[in-house]
Order: sequence, then C-alpha cells, then structure tokens
Amino acid sequence: MAMDVTLRQLRAYVAVLEAASFSEAAKTMHLSQAALSGLIKELESRVGVRLLDRTTRKVSASAVGETFAPMARRVLSNLDEALDNLTNLKELRRGLVRVAAPETLSCTLLPELIAEYNHSHPGVDVRFDDVPIQEVLAGLQNGSTDIGFGPAGVVPDQSVEVHMICADPLWVALRSDDPLTKSKSVSWKDLRERSLLNYMPNIAINVLSNVPSRHHPKELVPVHRVNTALSMLRVRQGAVICPSMAEPLVRGFGLTFLPLLQPAVKWRIAMFVRHSASLSPAVESFRDFTLDFSPNWAAGGMERRRTSERRKRV
Repeated sequence: MAMDVTLRQLRAYVAVLEAASFSEAAKTMHLSQAALSGLIKELESRVGVRLLDRTTRKVSASAVGETFAPMARRVLSNLDEALDNLTNLKELRRGLVRVAAPETLSCTLLPELIAEYNHSHPGVDVRFDDVPIQEVLAGLQNGSTDIGFGPAGVVPDQSVEVHMICADPLWVALRSDDPLTKSKSVSWKDLRERSLLNYMPNIAINVLSNVPSRHHPKELVPVHRVNTALSMLRVRQGAVICPSMAEPLVRGFGLTFLPLLQPAVKWRIAMFVRHSASLSPAVESFRDFTLDFSPNWAAGGMERRRTSERRKRV
C-alpha cells in the first residue's frame, strides 16, 4: 500500500545523513532544528520504522535506513533531473522541432531560416524533411511533423493553422537558345506554344486561375520535382515556372530566368502549424521566429530581382 511520504521529508532525511548532524542539516535546508526534527519524525511514522540512529555525539542511518538511503537519493535525483529538463525545454536550451517542406523551398528559403534559428537557439534540434507537399500535410495531420511549409493554395485539414509568410512573383526558366531570352521579360501569351514542365501541385487553381484562359499553355508535362523539371529543360525545349527566389537554383542548371508578366502572378507561401492546446516551447519559438524572419524573404526577393535586372542590362 502506498505511503503518504513527501519530498520535503525525503530531502530532510538525506540532508541529515549527508551532514551527520541535525543542526547542520537544518542550516542547509534553512529550517529550525525543531522543524527538521518534525519532518524526520513524520517520515519515520509514515514508513513505520526507525531510519536514523541518534546519539549525543552523532546521527547515522539505522540498518533499515542504510538500505532506504540510496533509494531516497535516487528519487530526489530523478526529480531534480526531470525539473532541470523541464527548465531546459522552457528556456529553449533543449527541444525538438520537426519541419517539412517541398523541394522548391528546401532548396531556397528553408536552409537559411533553419541556420538563422539554430544560431539563436543552438540547443534546439530542428529536424528537416524535404518531401512533396502531400507528405508535408500528411505529417501535420498524423503528428509526425510540427511545422510545414508550402503553397498557400493547398487546403490543409482543419487541425492545421495556416500563416501567410511571403508572396513571391513567378518567373520563367528557359533554355539560353530560346528566342524569348532576348527580351527582359516574358508574357503568358509568349509561353502559350511552349510545353510547360510543371512540378507545381494544383497549378490550375493556384496559378492559372489568375491568367486569362486564352493564354494558358497548350501542353503541361507533369513531373514531381523542380529539379526534374529543370533537368528536362536542359535537354528539350519548353519552360519551367518558378518563384523568383529559385533564381540561384535555376542559374545552377545553366538556364535563363526572366520575370513572367501580363499578368504578374505571385506564388503565396504559407507556414502550416499543427493545432495543439499546448505546443512545445521549441515549436512555439520556431513558429514565432519564422513569422518575425519572413519579411527578410520579401526584401531578399526584391534584391534578387534588382540584381537580375542589372545582369540583363550588362
């Protein structure tokens, strides 16, 4: 049957053993000697056995107390460790955030975001998966992902919060031998006759719904990954639509990247966070950090566009 023993009684008992003195133990616990003696008497009464042998010269553990002492110390040590861990989690000296995003964001914004966050919170473990948007949403719904990123046009489950964090203009990647690369920009009408190598889910709703139907590409070639689309474009004529933030990725494939206008369409990026009555301090921290950091992405996009315009003029 469980005994009603308090942690304060156990701490008093261990303090007396370590000090071998009631008076010294009382000082350690900032108690009067009478109060300390009362705690020991309560403990011995609850367990029904004498735990300390007292003489006028010293205090030591009884035979039963010798056996009980290491168990009492272990209980207090485990509690102290648990409280330390709780403090570390609360103060972000430890923690885990599971993040997922599709490839376009994985190759552009997410590495910078995670690096900046880790610089500010080195004790928090950010685990990142670059997976298709369907897997991002599935992870949020089944609890294997804490925070996801992707196009705002996808409709997540009601169990997921949606935070708009950035809107980036769509540009078009072309082969360097494409006649359209002689201009400073490309219109949707210009692209109509070219095959669009498309990796974007729900492109009809998220992108083409903003473009007059008479200017829609005649042929869509579906692929799953942006890298696949750009690799295919290197060896065949066509076009790949990407957000402007993907410029370093596009240039890495040796392709030309130009603004896509008439109309200008923006790719809206969202952060998805699992609904929870109490998110962990680390997840809350990463969410708030992202919301504070996201204006830098828009500013960075403007700078990338200025750089591209300067490159074209040269």
